Amino acid sequence: MDAKIAKIAVRCLYTELSLYPKPGLVSLIDNGSHTDMNATSFMRSLFALRHYFKSITQAGYEQASFSQLKKLGIAAEQRMMLATKGINTHRGAIFSLGMLCATTGCLSAQNITPTPDAIRQTLLEQWGTELRLHGQNSSPESENTSNGIRVAQRHGASGAREEIASGLPSVFDIALPALCNTLNAGRTMYEARIDTFFALMAHISDTNVYHRGGAEGAVIVKEQAQSFIDAGGTARPDWYHKALACHQLFSAKRLSPGGAADLLAATCFVHDICDGELV
Repeated sequence: MDAKIAKIAVRCLYTELSLYPKPGLVSLIDNGSHTDMNATSFMRSLFALRHYFKSITQAGYEQASFSQLKKLGIAAEQRMMLATKGINTHRGAIFSLGMLCATTGCLSAQNITPTPDAIRQTLLEQWGTELRLHGQNSSPESENTSNGIRVAQRHGASGAREEIASGLPSVFDIALPALCNTLNAGRTMYEARIDTFFALMAHISDTNVYHRGGAEGAVIVKEQAQSFIDAGGTARPDWYHKALACHQLFSAKRLSPGGAADLLAATCFVHDICDGELV
């Protein structure tokens, strides 16, 4: 079971990488706003992380403490950095997808069928207290503090720590409904993922965006994403051209909504896990 869950996690990261147009971000088509990474960087990272997802799923099955899960995550981050030669491709996803794998493992141990509500509730019941403390225990002056944490403390933006500590509200309250709404309207999974990504960009205060573009960049991202949604998203015949124009704008301004990308992968994971992928 842990191998199957890990495979789904890796597949969801690949799904995120391959989605295009994905404004400002690396894909199989181009590098977006980035000069320091490309699709090969992400593929090396995926390969380095495949055993981590299996290990943390097993740890969740054994209802390991958060400190044990954190050690697995730190080791995975080190392997990622080694594989990418120091480029942060998946730090946020290591945390969010790792905790979702652990939660799914925990549900499996209790013979509980995974549903969005069961995943969210179990995540908070099992590790919620430690996750909240983890989100509070970083000081901007610490040399080990990530750019995302520094930006979050400066601008009040949301990072992976805050999302997980709150039970991933952006995934369960925003992204998953957006994905299901598009599918229920009869459009494709590809279109559903595009709509979901734009919904996330419009909703979250992405530390990745603030780090590169400041408050002005954050406003651009939210306004562009909301405009795409208000125009009907992928229900419009010309949606692809609008999404591509947004991608070109973000790339030119060096805006990189990587936090939304991590949450998209997490949303795909929850959807697939709850859609019978484990049967």
